[in-house]
Amino acid sequence: MNVTRGFTGRDRVHRPGLPPGQYDAGDDWPVLSAEVTPDLTAEAWTFRVDGLVERPRTWTWDEAHTLPGSAYEGDIHCVTSWSKFGVRFGGVSMDAFLDRVRPHDSATHAVAYSHTGYTANLPLADLRDGRAWIAWEYDGRPLTPEHGGPARLLVPHLYFWKSAKWIAGLRILDHDEPGFWERNGYHDRGNPWAEERYSGD
Repeated sequence: MNVTRGFTGRDRVHRPGLPPGQYDAGDDWPVLSAEVTPDLTAEAWTFRVDGLVERPRTWTWDEAHTLPGSAYEGDIHCVTSWSKFGVRFGGVSMDAFLDRVRPHDSATHAVAYSHTGYTANLPLADLRDGRAWIAWEYDGRPLTPEHGGPARLLVPHLYFWKSAKWIAGLRILDHDEPGFWERNGYHDRGNPWAEERYSGD
């Protein structure tokens, strides 16, 4: 795993909105990745949704940008205990993509996968109703490669390992299928407020 030095061991200072076991990272945004940052340009980026859907589809960068824009303003929380407050991401709500492919009634889960091969599993409900985005801007600027640019999945109400960097697609399923970290001891869902960090929590 690639980890930025100097963000561990912070004093825990309580503030409203901080989940249990977390600390406020302030202006820092630590870089953590299970894989090497890819050399992926916007022109080469694509996003596909398939599996249990009526209309499987792949979007190019330009095609994704024709969808209605949407933004997230709020907080993010990492399983390694840092939280970052007042972040601003821009992109497209996942609802816009899912509405166009029309998941089957039997669909319950999704596996998000990256252009690098990384995977993360999510209940479909966690991607619906304005709870998830494909994000390509941070604080009004293009998302940088080390933070998942040109585009990443954003699921801010769950621990940030669920927000797959360099997102390439979703495979829609009628069952749960663990992703990379879930197969390696992390919790299946990852709710920060319940401290669902590791298997058995």
